[in-house]
Formats: sequence, C-alpha cells, structure tokens
Amino acid sequence: MSNSWEHKDSEVQNKKPSMNFEDDVIKKLHGFICDRLLENETTLSLAAQYHFEKPGKMLRAKMALHAASILKVNDAAALHWAAAIEILHNASLIHDDICDNDLLRRDRPSIWSKYGPNVALTLGDWLVALAFELAAEAGQRAQTPLLVKILAQHMATTTAGEASEFSLDKGLEWDRYIEIASDKTAPLLTAPLEGVAAMALRVDASSSIGTYFRSLGAAYQIANDIMNFRALDGAVDQGSDLSRRAPNAVVVIYRESLSAEQLIVFDDWYSSRSNTTFESWRHEILSSQAMVQSAHRMQKCLSKTAHLAKEMPMVLSEAVLPIQILLRQVCLKATSPVNS
Repeated sequence: MSNSWEHKDSEVQNKKPSMNFEDDVIKKLHGFICDRLLENETTLSLAAQYHFEKPGKMLRAKMALHAASILKVNDAAALHWAAAIEILHNASLIHDDICDNDLLRRDRPSIWSKYGPNVALTLGDWLVALAFELAAEAGQRAQTPLLVKILAQHMATTTAGEASEFSLDKGLEWDRYIEIASDKTAPLLTAPLEGVAAMALRVDASSSIGTYFRSLGAAYQIANDIMNFRALDGAVDQGSDLSRRAPNAVVVIYRESLSAEQLIVFDDWYSSRSNTTFESWRHEILSSQAMVQSAHRMQKCLSKTAHLAKEMPMVLSEAVLPIQILLRQVCLKATSPVNS
C-alpha cells in the first residue's frame, strides 16, 4: 500500500462523504460504546448509562472515523480507536464537572450532581480504563501498539493542564494562559487524527496536527472565557471563572491593563480567594476593554489556525474541517449579540 500523501490527496479531491455520514457515525459509535458499558444494576452502571443516553456531538470520534475512511484504515480498528477517544473525553468531562461544581451537562444534571461526587469520580476512572482497553484493541487490530502511548501522552498533557488551574495563587501572564488553555483543550482534539495517521503508517504527521489543534484549542478556550463573562457558557453565575480563580482570557487581559498600584491591589484580592468584593471587580472588568481585546486575540488565533490548516496535507485538512467549522461557530457565538 502506498504511503504517499500526494497519492491520497488526489483521491480526496474526488471523494465526498455521504449525506447521512454523521448520523450513521453517531448511531454506530453510540451503540458500540453502550455495548461496552457495565451491564449490571450497580450505581456505577446506572450512572454510565445515564451519561451516555445523551452522547453529545462526538466530534472527536467523527473526525477519527472520517480520517480513517479517507486513509483506508481498518474499519474495526478505527471504530475501537474512535470509541477510545470519545470515552476518554467523556471521562474528562465528568471529572471537570466535579472540579468546576457544574450542575448541568448537556442540558440536564451532571453525573456528580445526580449521583454524588464519589460515583462521578469512580465512573470517570472506570471510563479511563475502558478507553485504554479499547485503544489496546485498536492497536492489536491495526498492528499499531503506538496507539496506547499516543492516548497516554495526550491524557497526561490534558491532566497537567487541568492541574495547573489549581496551583495558581495570582493572575496569569498571557503566554502562560495560552499554554494552559492549549494543554487543556488541544490533546483530545489532536489524538483522533494522530492515532489514525499512526495506523496509516504516517507518524511524522503528528507535529503538524498538534500545532494546528493547539492554535484552534486556544481560540476555543478564549471563546468559552468570553461566554463565561456573558453568562452564555451554562455556568450559574456570570463571570464564575473569576470567583473560583480559574484561568480566563478576559481576566488576564484586564490584569494587563492595570497600573502597578492597581495590579498590587488586584493580585492581593485574587490570591486571597475572598469574594467579598467580587461584584465590584466583575463590574470593573466588564466596564473595561478586556472583552473587546479578548475577541481580537481570539480572532488572531483563528487566523493562525486557518494558515496552519493550509499547510497540512489535504487528507488531514479535510478530516479536521467539520470540527474546525463547529469551533469557529462557537467563537462567533462568543461575540455575537445575545438575541441573534
């Protein structure tokens, strides 16, 4: 089998996915995941079934399966890999909801708010184990044991990015914010394509894939941060990131605008973790240019992403197109009028 991207590129130009491709992918993948969940009547099993009753958009899995179709990767191996990525992503969501005290997930109670934090924690752990089991099975089918290492490396980066939030004792500089934002968001967007590229014997593509998704992930995180200050992200309180001292692009940019004296006052309040004057600080931030400047920096990240996409082989750029469109829509939502 030829390993030439150019050969594959010529095939892609004449290949279009079927109209029902996404619906078929979701149905097949959702059924596959549900079949691998616990079948007993324990609380853990009920919680798992409840969580996957609403599977979400499954963007990462669809991207993996679309790329696998283009590169002619073994169907069964691709399905196992896509499921591994999707299950690991869902494990991270369950754990994130505990850390962030988010009561809702996909428009209904999150696992921890419905079953308690202990069940949510153990369910997330169990799903991590299942994800690695499926990655190992994918590696066996495709004769690509590297898949387990790819999954482990991206999980480690994501976890480190999340952990960075908990050790902050003052506001961030912009470069450090971007590093944390990219570490949190990019790995589980990168992994689907990197795994497929490995199964197609093109591990040298991992660098361009990672660079692309770190840029796109940063733009996506900035958009979410703007929406947090517009009460559009599902959080209970507007600007909740500030109250819980989570890294937020709007806060970072506001902090940059302060004089030396103002910076001391803000950092003292921030590091105290007291919210007695939270309303005052939130008002100051919303009255500043921080929201507008955040939108400008988000747009710069998107422009960089578009440039990086053009540098990728066509087989990869076509595979990332659906998720690129969706995340761009999220970015547009962050700055669009509320009533639009």
